[in-house]
Amino acid sequence: MSRIGKKPVVVPAGVTAKVDGQLVQVKGAKGQLEFLVPDDVSVAQQDNAIKVEPRDDSKRARALWGTSRARINNILVGVTAGFEKKLEITGVGYRAAVQGKTLQLALGYSHDVNYPIPAGIAIVTPKPTEITVSGMDKQQVGQVAAEIRALRGPEPYKGKGVKYANEFIFRKEGKKK
Repeated sequence: MSRIGKKPVVVPAGVTAKVDGQLVQVKGAKGQLEFLVPDDVSVAQQDNAIKVEPRDDSKRARALWGTSRARINNILVGVTAGFEKKLEITGVGYRAAVQGKTLQLALGYSHDVNYPIPAGIAIVTPKPTEITVSGMDKQQVGQVAAEIRALRGPEPYKGKGVKYANEFIFRKEGKKK
């Protein structure tokens, strides 16, 4: 049995959740999100909670049981508090700046890299070497942060590049003479 799937998702105060068949719609202070639950899992609203259960004992149904519950919980957290990822830039001359709807990055290439900011995502640069990606959708926030990091991932010798704020870069020793 799924330990996560067994727990009902409690709908916090100030949030409206509506279950319509397999579609879960949630509206909160930050906006509105919806999630289409796979057919292998049944979803029902009871009092002030959303309950998720597998329709049968197949491997796919059991796998999607906990996943669906976690996704529903993530959209509830997203419309109330939101999600954010912090990135750090290391390297001489490496910097970031937000200009309108684009993130302009100087990452040691012969040209600046312009990353268009997608809808539903807010990017802030408190310092030229820090980037904060925030939004309601946890998946989208993580995807945008991963795409920015992939523009110049951290290298193991000097640690130059874009890395997550809590990421540890395993450093290698250079050539010996």
